[in-house]
Amino acid sequence: MNDKDIISKQLLKRMTLGMARILLGLDITDLELIETDQQRVEERRADLVAKVQEQGCEYILHIETQNDNQAIMPWRMLRYLTDIRLAHPVFKVKQYLIYIGRARLTMAAGIEEAQLSYQYQVLDMHRINCETLFEQDTPEALVLAILSDFRDYSSREVVHRILQRLQELTGSNEAAFRDYLLMLEILSSNRDLKQILQEEESMLSQVKYSDLPSYGLGMAQGIEQGIEQGIEQGLEQGIEQGLEKGLEKGLEKGLKQGIQQGLQQGRQQGILQGEALMLQNLLQLKFGAIPDKILQRIQSADSEELLRWSAGILSADSLTEVFTEVFTEH
Repeated sequence: MNDKDIISKQLLKRMTLGMARILLGLDITDLELIETDQQRVEERRADLVAKVQEQGCEYILHIETQNDNQAIMPWRMLRYLTDIRLAHPVFKVKQYLIYIGRARLTMAAGIEEAQLSYQYQVLDMHRINCETLFEQDTPEALVLAILSDFRDYSSREVVHRILQRLQELTGSNEAAFRDYLLMLEILSSNRDLKQILQEEESMLSQVKYSDLPSYGLGMAQGIEQGIEQGIEQGLEQGIEQGLEKGLEKGLEKGLKQGIQQGLQQGRQQGILQGEALMLQNLLQLKFGAIPDKILQRIQSADSEELLRWSAGILSADSLTEVFTEVFTEH
């Protein structure tokens, strides 16, 4: 809550009733909140003003909570009294100061001067054992236990116990549970326990949600979706990796095939070149210089032609007889 948040009237009414009945021991049967400057709950104080019915009597109840000793407090209480009486002159007013500070209570419970005698009742929460409120085992008493004396318990132990039991008492009534949490947040800020309360609330929420059927269903759906996404991602990665590997293998295989083909072609070309060179040497030995036209034709000839020309050298008397078709070409 922000520093100036004002809680709902219904929630404020429940808090006032709880304080009046449980802490102050008032047998109030009806309560009506009064619109005054004090009718709000803020981070650092809880000022409550209400018109109440108790044993057939109607009066105005004013409850003020205080977390430190202030010498001026009696005068503040007197100011509240005069404001209330001026607004509601026909009603008597009962005032209570609930002290929740860490230090020993030293504030006066009124004012005594030559021309002024004024008193109100003070409740020192150091005198109320938290176990007393736990034993009542009601949500209202549990909430108010945050203001009591923790004795040998740590603050975290008390907060955890309150939240756990509130969860058990409210059951599936989430709205009621949230209301009591809001009360706790308001009251805990008076004792600097809000951080601990928020941490314990967070832990409790995780446990509470995990117990819901919808949580289990959500987990199952999440797992199923996770598996589907995992398969999809796995396929994509597998295809990608497969293509990479396939490309690598393909390149490797292609390279091997290329080398083999290259070697084969190289061998064939080498043989062809060797045959051509051998033919040229034979021609030069028998007929001398070879015309360029014949040399060009030899270089472009295939293996069959080279072999035929080589065989014709033995019986030929001239180049013309060996290369008859070459010389007859136009």
